[in-house]
Amino acid sequence: MVSSVPRLVIAAPSSGSGKTTVATGLMAALSARGFAVSPHKVGPDYIDPGYHSLATGRVGRNLDAYLCGPELVAPLFAHGARGCDVAVVEGVMGLYDGAAGQGELASTAHVAKLLRAPVVLVVDASSQSRSVAALVHGFVSWDPEVRVGGVILNKVASDRHEALLREALESVGVPVLGALRRAAPVETPSRHLGLVPVAERGASAVGAVDAMAARVADGCDLSALVALARSAGPLHGAGWDAGEALASSPPPPVPSPTLGFARAGGPPSSLGAPPPDPRSALDGPRPQTPDGLDDAGRAVRVAVAGGSAFTFSYAEHAELLSAAGAEVVAFDPLRDEELPKGTAGLVIGGGFPEVYASELSANESLRKAVAELALSGAPVAAECAGLLYLCRELDGLPMCGVLDASARMSERLTLGYRDAVAVSDSALAGAGTRMRGHEFHRTVVEPGAGAAPAWGMRAPERRVEGFVERGVHASYLHTHWASEPGVARRFVERCRTS
Repeated sequence: MVSSVPRLVIAAPSSGSGKTTVATGLMAALSARGFAVSPHKVGPDYIDPGYHSLATGRVGRNLDAYLCGPELVAPLFAHGARGCDVAVVEGVMGLYDGAAGQGELASTAHVAKLLRAPVVLVVDASSQSRSVAALVHGFVSWDPEVRVGGVILNKVASDRHEALLREALESVGVPVLGALRRAAPVETPSRHLGLVPVAERGASAVGAVDAMAARVADGCDLSALVALARSAGPLHGAGWDAGEALASSPPPPVPSPTLGFARAGGPPSSLGAPPPDPRSALDGPRPQTPDGLDDAGRAVRVAVAGGSAFTFSYAEHAELLSAAGAEVVAFDPLRDEELPKGTAGLVIGGGFPEVYASELSANESLRKAVAELALSGAPVAAECAGLLYLCRELDGLPMCGVLDASARMSERLTLGYRDAVAVSDSALAGAGTRMRGHEFHRTVVEPGAGAAPAWGMRAPERRVEGFVERGVHASYLHTHWASEPGVARRFVERCRTS
């Protein structure tokens, strides 16, 4: 199968150059002109895709070559872009910045090459004129496999400034596709983890996206940008499909008691040889179709936390749960006083419970319902914000009390990719399951790991982290289940049998 969806990647020399404004504004401007726009974000970020979704009316999707592997980038893109007229991919950091110490892996340039997509370089042109040519020339020539098809100049001071910049860039041979005047920044408030998510801003987020769209429409050649997108090379291979991914995924690995990690949050022992590859531990025949039905033949109900406090999730997680036979139902821990009726399992992803600690704590009836479900042995998968919610307290305020741990805000930002292995058998992953993830928080949980930790981190440092208790799997680690679809099948099966 060949995908020929027109596409382009919006990149920049560094963070802060205006990628989000240009990418989101371009998505909204093209949508306003009748294009069905597929929005994508390079890297693990959860917040920008929310603005992309608002701009396009479609789910914003991530393309992360570290979390999911390079081989899944094009299939996941094709899955999200199916039926669209054009796709816009917002890059991450600088064009060539990727996973630390691993070359181009997971960089915007890497993803652009995997997608065979042209790149538009957004350049902060303030305080320079002719030097812009040297800057752009360097990015164009650094990797000949990356096709920089145009430049958008940002923070241009005047007509005279724009003329000087355009004249300088003529020698580079890269067309200028837009020039955005220096102006008051679009209102996109930030806090300790970046932009405030769309779900928390309401009408003001709509106004911000409209302002980005107007700025891009006024300053950029939309026809030329669409023409550039149409020059992207064909992508060969089928788009990702949750059902097919489940059918072809291996069963969980056989639990191993000797993975080389210390328990109880202590320092890891010598790891020795790498843990076994879960794909080599086939324990009996693999079922060809997922079975998420209860004893009465009904789909088991999995409740997924949402609302303003829990906005971090990848769309593929719910799709995999549904493909595994679950009925996925959303609930809002800030507003709902009880779990959805018939809940058999619970997924609590990332977000900002520290911002809403008072409101979450005040919803005592839901906290008790979550605790009762967890204590019954039902599967509960909690990542980062979910981990904090399950703790005994957060910044001194009572939480669900599922875990005998306390959480608090911290001045230190914990951020980065992680290479992890499950060290305890759980409802989410069998011991020995290898997954890559990322951490992104300014909080601390004490203790950092339970008697049965969730993960052993292999890189960048070796340590254990998280909690496995009864059916609960709680950790700071954000993972992308498309990289290991079997975790969704395992979770739904545990929901059915617990």
